[in-house]
Amino acid sequence: MIMLNTENLNVGYGKKIVVDNVNIQVNRGEVLCLLGANGAGKTTTLRTLSGLLKPMGGKVFLKGQDIDKINKKELAKKLALVLTNRFSGSLMTVYDIVAMGRHPHTGFFGKLTEDDTNKIFSALEIVNARYLAERYFDELSDGEKQKVLVARALVQEPEIIILDEPTTHLDIKHRLELMDILKTLSKKKDIAVILSLHEIDIALKSCDKVMLIKNNKVLAYGEPEDTVDENIINGLYGLNENNFNNLLGSVELSNLIKKRVFVVGGNGMGTPIYRALTKKEIGICSGVLHENDIDYEIGRTIGIKMTTMKAFESITTNIFNKALEDLYESEVLIDSGFPVGELNIKNVELVKIALSKGKKVFSLRNIEEGKEIFKDLNKQIIYKRDISQIIKEITKKDM
Repeated sequence: MIMLNTENLNVGYGKKIVVDNVNIQVNRGEVLCLLGANGAGKTTTLRTLSGLLKPMGGKVFLKGQDIDKINKKELAKKLALVLTNRFSGSLMTVYDIVAMGRHPHTGFFGKLTEDDTNKIFSALEIVNARYLAERYFDELSDGEKQKVLVARALVQEPEIIILDEPTTHLDIKHRLELMDILKTLSKKKDIAVILSLHEIDIALKSCDKVMLIKNNKVLAYGEPEDTVDENIINGLYGLNENNFNNLLGSVELSNLIKKRVFVVGGNGMGTPIYRALTKKEIGICSGVLHENDIDYEIGRTIGIKMTTMKAFESITTNIFNKALEDLYESEVLIDSGFPVGELNIKNVELVKIALSKGKKVFSLRNIEEGKEIFKDLNKQIIYKRDISQIIKEITKKDM
């Protein structure tokens, strides 16, 4: 069932249109997320969808009814809104704050019945905040406050909840917990949820639909799997110096610095090394990586030069020689501690050749494993416990 839809909606304030021609549809049990840079118009759009702002053109429909024609008290029974601005609870307890959400359902004097009280505690239970009921709201952490505000919205018994950047100021634990609560509400309570987020990865993994806003336009709208790709996200946020990886849902710093360190990666062992060297502005090349390896995905997104091999195929002589060319131009080799198998055994030869050429070779393996793999050449390898120790060595002035 369609809970909310728009037709050629223009949103803005004063005489300025911030986003035009918004055409969306949100069904029961769906989560729609608005993504865009600061100032793109996400908040203005949400305020218009909730009825707080009048459309500058077009219509917003709530279950087929023009939202402008719905009585405010009736609207509050159908739609709940959680805004970004800090809420001051003064000397109010959590119970008092959540009880405010029952206002549309109470009489003239706002007296709460036993049924109202039960619904207040039920809402607190749903957001895992029942234990906070007697606490003063202003004493809570940001994560706890946000859960309480969601409970206040929930106790309105709405069919739609609209939230403006609900994860702002929250640590990762509370961000994930809040998104889990919202997903559960949408599926189990059959509530439509519309929200804005800054966390691209959470949005793509948690939401049924996304709407991307840029330059006063809806850049894309639909299911994330069909709508979002790396170019769209890079363009949405203007990621000129960084890049988004659609497969992993991560943003990586770019490293286009002239190669200086050759990293022998594999099985994800190279990823933390790529990131650490990039932070220190140290150029990287890497190989030989199979194209189904996470190191390949991260390396591609960072922009480092890689020698690659098709998935599940042994490294060929031709590919190996290409990796050698990069190795010869590098000052240092880092053995990431990659697992050695039949398909990548030639990567061991890269380490041995680097040693034979007198290059400085660091390894993150334990020494016993190194002895077994590199035999007599093992004595020339500099073993370190972590990448930070290696970076200290390779950034010394005499390097």
